[in-house]
Amino acid sequence: METVTSLALREFFTRLGEKVSAETIFYLLGGSALCLLGSRRETLDVDYFVESRAPKTDEIIQELSVELRMDMEPVLLAEFIPLPPEAETRRRFVGRYGKVDVYIFDLYSIALSKIARGFESDLEDVEFLLREKLIDWQSLERYFETILPQVTNADIVPSEFVTYFETLKKKMNP
Repeated sequence: METVTSLALREFFTRLGEKVSAETIFYLLGGSALCLLGSRRETLDVDYFVESRAPKTDEIIQELSVELRMDMEPVLLAEFIPLPPEAETRRRFVGRYGKVDVYIFDLYSIALSKIARGFESDLEDVEFLLREKLIDWQSLERYFETILPQVTNADIVPSEFVTYFETLKKKMNP
């Protein structure tokens, strides 16, 4: 598979828009979303989820994945981490491609999922979001505190989640 670039993503969106026959919403998550926002860190896969009434949307995505040599990973973020309140209202519009509207999902949800995973590269991604003022520390901290009591329902160890958050806080020194 190829490294994901913003050019490759836009080619994928264009081709998807040509093939999908009904209104569809395509949400980007993770590193590929950050790529479109200017992050220089390389990513090898595209985490996404789709809301579509078009037949065979999943098959079309997988066919394009093979054709364009992109590793497409369907992800339901809400199954990984509790979403902060009104997450769906904070999506960022990327563009319309045929009948496909592409959005970057809520950046706070993405940031919290990266903190929950805790890899150094994930924390660097959150630093990028904060440094570029795509999210702000006060809101991130508020959403962290809001979802913390719920993380035991997800596959997250609360003490690790807190440790990763505190590590980030020390680095960012808000």
